[in-house]
Amino acid sequence: MERLPNVATVLSYNLNKIAREGIPGYDPFATAGDCTFDEERAQFAIDFIHECCRHVKGSLAGKPLHLEPWEQAIVANIYGWIRPDGTRRFREVFIFVPRKNGKTCLIAALLVYALYCDGEPGAEIYSAAADRDQARLVFEQARGMVTNEPELHTRAKVYQNSIVVGDSCYKALSAEAGTKHGFNSHMIVIDELHAQPNRELVDVLLTSTGSRTQPLVIHITTSDFERESICNEKHDYAGKVRDGLIDDVSFLPVIYEATLDDDWKSPEVWAKANPNLGVSVSREYVERECKRAIESPTFENTFKRLHLNIRTEQDVRWLAMDRWDACVEKFDRKALLDWPCWMALDLSTTTDVTALCECFRSEDGLYYLVPHFWIPSEKARERENRDRVPYLTWAREGLVTMTNGDAVDYSQVRHDINERASQVQLQELAADPWNAAHLLQELGATDGLPVVEHRQGYASMSGPTKAFEQAVIAGNVRHDGNPVLRWMVSNVVVDMDAAGNVKPNKAKSGGSGRIDGAVTAIMAVGRAALEEGFSSAYNSRGVLYANDILEDDDA
Repeated sequence: MERLPNVATVLSYNLNKIAREGIPGYDPFATAGDCTFDEERAQFAIDFIHECCRHVKGSLAGKPLHLEPWEQAIVANIYGWIRPDGTRRFREVFIFVPRKNGKTCLIAALLVYALYCDGEPGAEIYSAAADRDQARLVFEQARGMVTNEPELHTRAKVYQNSIVVGDSCYKALSAEAGTKHGFNSHMIVIDELHAQPNRELVDVLLTSTGSRTQPLVIHITTSDFERESICNEKHDYAGKVRDGLIDDVSFLPVIYEATLDDDWKSPEVWAKANPNLGVSVSREYVERECKRAIESPTFENTFKRLHLNIRTEQDVRWLAMDRWDACVEKFDRKALLDWPCWMALDLSTTTDVTALCECFRSEDGLYYLVPHFWIPSEKARERENRDRVPYLTWAREGLVTMTNGDAVDYSQVRHDINERASQVQLQELAADPWNAAHLLQELGATDGLPVVEHRQGYASMSGPTKAFEQAVIAGNVRHDGNPVLRWMVSNVVVDMDAAGNVKPNKAKSGGSGRIDGAVTAIMAVGRAALEEGFSSAYNSRGVLYANDILEDDDA
């Protein structure tokens, strides 16, 4: 490693302790095997950053970058550990830290150090992110560090998109994996791993390090939500290395997170997850964001995921599940039959879940929900694996109706709806006509049910979605704890437009987008919540026939 003239290595008496105890839940010394920790090498890397790297933006711009103890632990472990052949021990690093903890400065400094001091001939060094703008953030920090320090700047050629030092070069990459084949990477930093749309770019970059003697790949990210993703895969692997379930001497797991069992409203939990709390992220800011999450259930998952690194069930929680669970009440559907009933139907596609929800409005204004679900019987096990829910068990328990074949049998759905409609005081059967014209014509024109059009764009869904949320929060909804409906409600992510209108988004929702039951519950409660005397579509237009169906212009 090159010793720049103004870098003086002074061993810290605490460095060994910092390296040993500074990685949450992980002791790198206990898993070292035949690797050894070289304090002088570790200290030199820290001193280089302290003396040669400066802040580029904000109130500290131009001032030396001082690494906090947790950052020193990362740098010391990456650059202090060596194998018997003298090469680097850790080849892959997973840094899991919430937003606002100064990660951009840290990884920019790591990139600059590798460019100048890693001693790799012809080093190709890259930073990558889900989009070029994000990757540029790190590059701009690194370029600023180089240009603001004469000892670094005089040794470099700084270009718009690259920094060259001798025969080594650092570049920021865009996200297109197809253009990255043929690289011979020495060091790679993948920023915001949770934002990668798939694993393709990560795999291409990882395989590009194969011919290097001591490659280094650093993933740095905040938490993803619950889904299949390369971020969650790496997080799960890192957790197993940390916990001793996987023996991987070359993988460094740096995980700062709260858990689902932690009190997310507690300042102690905030400190546990945010190593730079009180430094780059102020306590006042976190307290304000937490208060916002408490007051707005829609923001709760955002706060948990981005500021506490809790992997949530979905990206943006629409409803807090404790509010939903508080609405559980065991009741007999037969006791509801004298009350007015609104039904809502979501056909989805023939190969997925079809859902119907009955909403009975009591005399004191409570909404009692009775859901029904249909799925095709063929490939049910495959659907279980895809959606990761027990469809077959639910079917045995009578919670889901299995129809014959590999697609939902709409004739069975029609029969079941008519049977249920004959037992209740049906006011309306609301349905989105999209992809459902034939069945709705049969239910309306042929069977005589009061079918009304209920599209699923902002104009049609915003009012019902807000009414449903308010009813749940106020405790005016009753349901029997049906696990299928609960799963679907937990999956819901809502979109909001510039005017504040909201609607469920199936594409963004968890559980492979299975929110059909939640959508029907929203529609049914929304219709039932209309003020008495409101002139419904059925009263004003009559039964909806197939030739009444128009394009969905508000979706």
